[in-house]
Amino acid sequence: MKKRILVVDDEKNLRILYEEELQEEGYEVNIADSAETAFKLLDANIYDAIVLDIQMPGMNGLEAMGHILHRNRKQAIILNTAYSQFKDDFESWSADAYVVKSSDLTELKDKIKELIG
Repeated sequence: MKKRILVVDDEKNLRILYEEELQEEGYEVNIADSAETAFKLLDANIYDAIVLDIQMPGMNGLEAMGHILHRNRKQAIILNTAYSQFKDDFESWSADAYVVKSSDLTELKDKIKELIG
């Protein structure tokens, strides 16, 4: 059975890139453009991992992570952001991994493999 990943990012091109790249790695991937959309998908599906952007309009990724962990602590959460300064924010410490965005998805893919296989 394929491992399932939810990618939450407000940047359309990144969602498409992540979806394609992670599907090529053999994962089943759903994408969401906001925390609110992610919550709807989480109500209907179970994911092994969630790749979560921090800087998004509306609810940011750190707030969203709090809600997600309150619902279900079993899935891995990878914060994926262009900003390294959030790594020092104590709220980000609840995540299983913290990856700074890059055009090279090797680090993200490696973290996913490490966390869910």
